[in-house]
Amino acid sequence: MVRPPPAEAASDYCRWLTRNAQSNFVPAIRLLPRPRRQAMEVIYAFCRAVDDVVDRDGQACLPERQGPGPEFVERAGLQIELWRRELDACGEGFPTHPIAVALKPVLERYQIPMEPFQALLAGVEMDLTARRYATFEELRVYCERVASAVGLISIRVFGCRHPAAARYAVSLGIALQLTNILRDLKSDAAAGRIYLPASEMDRFGYSERELLEGRVSGAFKRLMEFQVGRARGFFQEAGRALVESGEAKRLLPARIMGAVYARLLDRIEGAGYDVFSHRVKLSRGEQIRIALRCLIAP
Repeated sequence: MVRPPPAEAASDYCRWLTRNAQSNFVPAIRLLPRPRRQAMEVIYAFCRAVDDVVDRDGQACLPERQGPGPEFVERAGLQIELWRRELDACGEGFPTHPIAVALKPVLERYQIPMEPFQALLAGVEMDLTARRYATFEELRVYCERVASAVGLISIRVFGCRHPAAARYAVSLGIALQLTNILRDLKSDAAAGRIYLPASEMDRFGYSERELLEGRVSGAFKRLMEFQVGRARGFFQEAGRALVESGEAKRLLPARIMGAVYARLLDRIEGAGYDVFSHRVKLSRGEQIRIALRCLIAP
């Protein structure tokens, strides 16, 4: 029988993982009060570990860029199933993985339901099987699972109770994930994943081959302009829900994330939508300045 690590050691492990991560998520949570910050470090560690199941070996793909081989898919599927068992143990039992050990008291303290965690696992699982998306409706399901679910978890830790806060989390999650997709077109395609809806690529006359070759054509720019507009639409939906919730102060970390990613969208547009020649990103200093502006905003 595997003996779980002490809760304090498990929390320290999550804190180490989070503070050594190169993520836009980390600066945003540093402004939280200590108990909530520690809880979010555990949440981040869980999300990172689950995401690593499919991304750590993201380059282990077939030469034709069609995605990972069957052995990788089987191994990753087993790991996802192990995380499902750890979540079950958090609810009824004794988890053994350090992250799950640290997660159990967080779930209890902040009364976080299991559904968004299960949705996150289902979304990660989609990366093993769904290498293409025919329509935006299909892609939206993926975005809600891998991003909005994290927002729905986070608002519990932030202490939000207004129903509009949940709508804010869902819309913001979609906006953030769409921004990620646009920024990472090159690396995702190299790993065999194309998230842009096939129906929309056809509509604008841009092919998969052109995407794999990194062609920034007129058709590509029109396609990207449409995608950026959609992402901004979800940022706007999130903004309306934020005002309705009246919980802007509690949602400060999410607001910082939203502002950082909105700036990334601006950068993508400003680069003429060329996300192939270099990776669009913000410096740590820029992120800090954005955080400070959010902090002093009413």
